[in-house]
Amino acid sequence: MPLWRDDFSTLSLEEVLKYQIENRAWNKELRGLSTALVNRRLANEISQDDYLTKRRIALEQSAECQRRAAILDSQISRCTVRPLLRAN
Repeated sequence: MPLWRDDFSTLSLEEVLKYQIENRAWNKELRGLSTALVNRRLANEISQDDYLTKRRIALEQSAECQRRAAILDSQISRCTVRPLLRAN
């Protein structure tokens, strides 16, 4: 799990984008680990109990990754959206 900060408001867009890249890499890693876990279970290399325990942890990590992605997307939107011009 990559290092994480709760407040992105003081960072530049470039810095936020770096966090997004790291989060996407973590997501890719999680998907690979999940696939390997399923394959190990299908090959009977691990017990059902071990599989369920590791799968629960994987789902928690995936949910955290998705939560972080939503926060980063929101921050990127704030950095890139220009305010509406007022009509006079």
